[in-house]
Amino acid sequence: YTSHLQYSQASYPIMKCLLSGANRRPNARSPSCGVLPRNIFMALILLILAAPPVTAYDMMRDPPPIIQSIASDLQFDQNNRLASHVLVYDVGNPQCKTMIQTKLKKHMVNNPASAALFAIAGLEGDALDRVFGPYIKKEEGHSPSSGCLAACLERGVERDLAGYVMPEHVYNSDEFDDLSTGTSIAHWFRDSCTRLEICLMSYHSREHPIQVYWKKENGSLQHHITLEYGDRHTRCLHSFLGHQFVAMDESDPDNHFVVGELTVEHATVKVWGESPPSDERAPSHDFDDEIEKTLKHEWQRHNRVTRTFSPLGFKKGRLPNDVFASLGAFYYNNAQNVAREEWTNKGVFVNWWETDVLFLQIPWEMKKIYQGRLRTMVEAWAGVEVEQTVMYGLRQYTEGARLLTHVDRHATHAVSLIVNVAQGNLTEPWPVEVQDHADRLHEVLMTPGDVVYYESAKCLHARNRPMKGPNAYYVNMFTHYRPTDDPNWFKRPNPEGTPEPVLGTKPVTEECRLVKKAIAATGPTGHSVGLLEGVECDNPDLGPYISPSLFQAKVPDDLVDWWRMTSPDYQDVTNAAAEEPVPTDAPGAEGEL
Repeated sequence: YTSHLQYSQASYPIMKCLLSGANRRPNARSPSCGVLPRNIFMALILLILAAPPVTAYDMMRDPPPIIQSIASDLQFDQNNRLASHVLVYDVGNPQCKTMIQTKLKKHMVNNPASAALFAIAGLEGDALDRVFGPYIKKEEGHSPSSGCLAACLERGVERDLAGYVMPEHVYNSDEFDDLSTGTSIAHWFRDSCTRLEICLMSYHSREHPIQVYWKKENGSLQHHITLEYGDRHTRCLHSFLGHQFVAMDESDPDNHFVVGELTVEHATVKVWGESPPSDERAPSHDFDDEIEKTLKHEWQRHNRVTRTFSPLGFKKGRLPNDVFASLGAFYYNNAQNVAREEWTNKGVFVNWWETDVLFLQIPWEMKKIYQGRLRTMVEAWAGVEVEQTVMYGLRQYTEGARLLTHVDRHATHAVSLIVNVAQGNLTEPWPVEVQDHADRLHEVLMTPGDVVYYESAKCLHARNRPMKGPNAYYVNMFTHYRPTDDPNWFKRPNPEGTPEPVLGTKPVTEECRLVKKAIAATGPTGHSVGLLEGVECDNPDLGPYISPSLFQAKVPDDLVDWWRMTSPDYQDVTNAAAEEPVPTDAPGAEGEL
């Protein structure tokens, strides 16, 4: 049982949960299992030991199961994330079934470390449609006999998204020449499923680089890279599932010691050491003065851009399911590996002096794949062919985070995307603020998987209100593009066919008004409590996101005023004033307020 379970990765969370209570008194509470009567407790252990999931390593002796539902028939962890990598295939194709169950055998035998991290299952019914729907010839009911379909599902994918697979992880034998030998599927499995990227960073010592060794199967160490201190010395490289690395401090010739170790179980970002707070958290800074100067400068910068791409300058959208599944799994698998973002000489656009801003580097090849997929979305929205320039993130904001109103770099950030990857523990919404082409403020709420297209060098954008919630987190990725081969795009007039900007002839306070939208609750006597207000505008082209504040900037000082009005100190003073009783003899006490 022990030797079998070490390869049955999918059963590990349940076994750990159950065995944690094996020596407890009857009905004792396990931290992760809840309360179980002893007879049920023992029955579950026997059930798992008797029929563990079939892994890719086991397929040489056990037939893989056939499943009809990805969400119900695969194993997920306590957070509803896929518990292991899973190799799946079209069981309705006899040739495919033979290739999977026989032609991969040699590869599995020769690579047990990577094979141990995979479960394996044949698909039919809804599961088959979920994974291979885009590739199947519908009129035949399943993939044609000459086309074997297989895919690798990534560990850490959310249950609702499991089965939506990036094309890079799908095998279609129609695209290979050696179907008769089946060697292509072994090559595909090695290169597309077990070969992946890892990024290594050191915050161990500024003076002494660490030496990273690859640990061979026989236990010997082979030097791989020298890793220097800090984010700019991040090293990204290709490795394979199951490979092991050892990081050593060899600064003392007589006393080498291990800084840390890594076993590759998924695309990984590994940080050895603790990233320090920014060097600029010094009392010598006059942050209020810097913020005021920065806001006035950003106002000037946004007015220098002459070209526009869309009526309002932004639009809300949604990631494709396969991209969100992959990106979400990457963050979930590496959430414990975030480091403080380095903010030396980067300005005051994020309040890094008040709250930690964390960062998770995306490996280089993954970044190119994501950016290419997102580029097609941006081109459809902007209506022009674009080239990719910069992708940034993942950035993780924490409680208290605020983003100063700003625009992005002119030459490279013409049209962009904000991608919300994850969020949690927020006690209040944290909208992204975008000012349209007439500087009316819009506030857009995002959920994980949402995107906001925006003209980031033209339209001022921010999150001025502080993020609230104990242990709150909010994880974004940013990707930027510009018109192909045109670094001076921002100096040009709009080409023919560009949508007209929605400018209007009246201020937003005359075009829009607050209206009662719904009742938050009903009091004990039937009266309304907490009426929810929304915004109604005469011009429907203004869209659904006009801020209830009806804020519209007209001069640079308006940006400064908005920053101060949304600060925690200002809100505390306002709330305290609102709670003070009004004297009966005060002006307006009869209801003129």
